[in-house]
Amino acid sequence: MPAYTAPIRDTKFVLEEIVKLERHGNLPGFADAGPDTVQAILEEGGKFVEGVLFPLNHSGDKEGCMRAEDGSVTTPKGFKDAYRQFVEGGWGTLGAPAEYGGQGLPHAVSMAFEEYMCAGNMAFAMYPGLTHGAIAAINVRGSDTQKQTYLPKMIEGTWTGTMNLTEPHCGTDLGLIRTKAKDKGDGSYAITGTKIFISAGEHDMAENIIHLVLAKREGAPDNVKGISLFVVPKVLVNTDGSLGERNGVSCGSIEEKMGIHGNATCVMNYDEATGYLVGEPERGLEAMFIMMNAARLGVGVQGLGQAEIAYQNAVSYALDRRQGRALTGAKDEEAKADPIIVHPDVRRMLMDARAFTEGARALTLWAALQIDLSHSAATEEEREAADDVVGLLTPVIKGYFTDKGFETAVNAQQVYGGHGYVQEWGMEQYVRDARIAQIYEGTNGIQAMDLVGRKLGRKGGKALMQFAALVNEEIETAKADEALQPLAEKLEKAGGELQAATMWLMQNGMANPNNAGAGAAPYMHMMGIVSLGLMWLKMARAAQSHLANGAAGDSFYEAKLVTARYYMDRFLPDVGALRRKLESGAETMMALPAESFART
Repeated sequence: MPAYTAPIRDTKFVLEEIVKLERHGNLPGFADAGPDTVQAILEEGGKFVEGVLFPLNHSGDKEGCMRAEDGSVTTPKGFKDAYRQFVEGGWGTLGAPAEYGGQGLPHAVSMAFEEYMCAGNMAFAMYPGLTHGAIAAINVRGSDTQKQTYLPKMIEGTWTGTMNLTEPHCGTDLGLIRTKAKDKGDGSYAITGTKIFISAGEHDMAENIIHLVLAKREGAPDNVKGISLFVVPKVLVNTDGSLGERNGVSCGSIEEKMGIHGNATCVMNYDEATGYLVGEPERGLEAMFIMMNAARLGVGVQGLGQAEIAYQNAVSYALDRRQGRALTGAKDEEAKADPIIVHPDVRRMLMDARAFTEGARALTLWAALQIDLSHSAATEEEREAADDVVGLLTPVIKGYFTDKGFETAVNAQQVYGGHGYVQEWGMEQYVRDARIAQIYEGTNGIQAMDLVGRKLGRKGGKALMQFAALVNEEIETAKADEALQPLAEKLEKAGGELQAATMWLMQNGMANPNNAGAGAAPYMHMMGIVSLGLMWLKMARAAQSHLANGAAGDSFYEAKLVTARYYMDRFLPDVGALRRKLESGAETMMALPAESFART
């Protein structure tokens, strides 16, 4: 019974008012992203997701993927045909490099469509999503031959891609990997080992799967410094580009997991499979991080997507379901009960969801613009600044978005009461699917430590200073408008709390690294709340301008202002509370002896 409608008007508002696509028409790809083109992409993309992918979401979850005795995997009914339509529609080419067959459009446009896919059918969206990450790694670190061999087919969608990091005995600590690469003396390597949790590792939708695999060459250091990256195709590719023999890689089993059943999460066995070194030897982790950073942004979008579809259905239910009377008196005298949307606690959950999803959408698309600017802005200074800011925000988008995405899905399920707990209404699937996003591509604890341990101090804190300058500039601009001044002042206060927490971490985290570890998760959430606050101030200013210049009475802009006020009132105060958690340090967290945690 659930439904999905692509949030086209809101996306368009963000692209026009926050990202300001038209201002960047001088950059590569932006000239082809005029208003009419973007509108057509959003509308047709929305139709594709609503009409083709979303109807397969529930059935794909029920059916799951099936592995045959020969190791082949069959995706749920309808997935293969949907992928054919995805390829024929050119949806995977939107932001891909034009020199290899992509459309080269701004990342903000392709990421908008990615959100729709993640909302409509997250399990399906993972197949092309992982391919984009593999494309990015090969495009940056691969040889010219590798680029010419793999990228056109992967961008076209005829071939898909994966990333292979995790092994049964190691996850985050990649220095422990045991997969070996033996030099065959002909420019190739024999790859042997087992990888687990490999999303889209085997399936029946593409004619080839290009695996990117971390392994250690013979004689390399047996630690993180000894890791190299290899491209290992499922089917070997001949020199003329045609497909040759089946490679020595197979799916040993499919994980039975909590959610995303429509995606094949595989145990992959490499038995002297032919692989080719990508980039320099023993520099594999650097190359893989190109793919992982792209994937982390994509996972953040999954958190947004699951929150959006859960919110939409919770709103529909709250408008229809009748239980009790409004606290201030009956709203519908002719009925025996009022719709549950009259109840403040239901409103709380819906407004929280609305404020998060619209703010997250704005930050996602704004961050996508920074990716484009980091590659093609006019000056090196602008390119570096954009790269620094998106690097700072990547762990925030992945970690905070997926934490809030899961929370939003749970709250939307709560709106349904008992009906949210049964499969018929679809809400429990969104909770199950959203949960994995907090775990894979680096758990959210790892994201928080990446932010605090690496990103804050990088280049002497340059990225953080740039971010703070952006926030302060927006605050000062908004203060000039009397109607927006209260919102700006609330963000200013939250920004001050974030700055104070940063100083505390710098002083106390160096003295005792456990203080940094204990405060990392609260700090990541503080950064997330302030980042969305920046977006809400930008959106409020744009909405206020429209209402003052001929759009009076437009409910879309009026709702933006109300939701902006709600965000500033209900989200920003958490920054102060989180600061106080952070400043409590690690003493009580680390005080118990390890053996005391066990119940006796």
